[in-house]
Amino acid sequence: MPMPGLVDWASLLLPLGPGAAAGSTSQQVAAGVGREEMVSGAAPPPPPESGAGSSSGVGREETKGKGSARGRGSRKASRPRFAFQTKSENDVLDDGYRWRKYGQKAVKNSAFPRSYYRCTHHTCNVKKQVQRLAKDTSIVVTTYEGVHNHPCEKLMEALNPILRQLQFLSQL
Repeated sequence: MPMPGLVDWASLLLPLGPGAAAGSTSQQVAAGVGREEMVSGAAPPPPPESGAGSSSGVGREETKGKGSARGRGSRKASRPRFAFQTKSENDVLDDGYRWRKYGQKAVKNSAFPRSYYRCTHHTCNVKKQVQRLAKDTSIVVTTYEGVHNHPCEKLMEALNPILRQLQFLSQL
C-alpha cells in the first residue's frame, strides 16, 4: 500500500474552526497549563483584499482622507488573541515555534518592558507579546495574536522518525 507523497500537515494539526481554537485552550486552562483570556472574538481572519500585495499604495491613499469610510458601528475583524500566565524565570518560553523579536517598549506602571515577536515561518503572520506581570514578577504573560497556518517545527522533528518507520513499513 503506497503512502501518499503530500500530506497536508496544517489541516491535521490546526483547529477545525473558529470555535475549536477557543475550546482547545479552555481544555489547557482546565488542566492547569495556563489561564486564557479571550481579548477579542474568535472570528477568523478577514479574507485578503485584492491588491494587498501591490506596492503602488493606491488603496491606502483612498482610505486615508475618509475618516469614517467603514461607518460608525463596523470594525475591521480582528484575529483571535489568547493570553497565558505562566510562572517562570525565563521571559521567553519555548512553545515549539520559531520567533523573531521585532520590538520592545516600556510599559506604564511596570519595571519590565513588553517584547514583541513574529513567527519566522514565511507564510505565517502570528504575533506574540511577552511581558512580566507588575504585581507578581515571577509570572510571565504571553499573548498570542492569530493562528499558525503551518505545523509546529518541534512537533515535526519529534514525528519525523515515526513517519519514516511508517513509510518503511508501508513499503513491505
